[in-house]
Amino acid sequence: MKNVTVSQSCGKWYISIQAESEVSTPVHPSASMVGLDAGVAKLASLSDGTVFEPVNSFQKNQKKLARLQRQLSRKVKFSNNWQKQKRKIQRLHSCIANIRRDYLHKVTTTVSKNHVMIVIEDLKVSNMSKSAAGTVSQPGRNVRAKSGLNRSILDQGWYEMRRQLEYKQLWRGGQVLAVPPAYTSQRCACCGHTAKENRLSQSKFRCQVCGYTANADVNGARNILAAGHAVLACGEMVQSGRSLKQEPTEMIQATA
Repeated sequence: MKNVTVSQSCGKWYISIQAESEVSTPVHPSASMVGLDAGVAKLASLSDGTVFEPVNSFQKNQKKLARLQRQLSRKVKFSNNWQKQKRKIQRLHSCIANIRRDYLHKVTTTVSKNHVMIVIEDLKVSNMSKSAAGTVSQPGRNVRAKSGLNRSILDQGWYEMRRQLEYKQLWRGGQVLAVPPAYTSQRCACCGHTAKENRLSQSKFRCQVCGYTANADVNGARNILAAGHAVLACGEMVQSGRSLKQEPTEMIQATA
């Protein structure tokens, strides 16, 4: 045993025990490689056509949370009623986070169990969800729409999903490879033609050159998978700080 941590959250106490033990090097039961496209309308779309719907725990509780916060604003600050109301809000925030985390665990466990190599986009979530309000001298544009998108991005838990995939792959002897996200939503997975006109809508993709049609998110996942193959062919470093030797890549089967 290395250490013990006791913590308290929303009136509940938790104990975390950290221990160290030797384990044998894991061998992943699968030999497949898959691309994963994270989104808002769909939490995750895989290159093999599998789609995971979003749970949207914050969105589903947003009105209730706003009502509780309005009630809090009408109470005398630091009074007993104010403190009770504040605890209600904290419990709801905790519930929202727990629902999201539980669902992400189910999704990441399913993906990790079935694929030795998972290729994802190297998304900078903090930059993507920055406030659009701007400053007094330079006010932002379309602030309401951007704020709604920011909430939707954060509601999906992309960073947490990546974190879970990384450590679960290490447990199972797999890998997570992060590739640049540029143009994965506009590039045709069939012929490689890249144009914003290829993306007809949020869900529809049709190549203006070869006529290839697919779900837009699945097409993006297939482009992510192709980018992963390109990185492996160059023998570059994979995510999680571990290098991938060239020999094992011959054993990986792409699923598309």
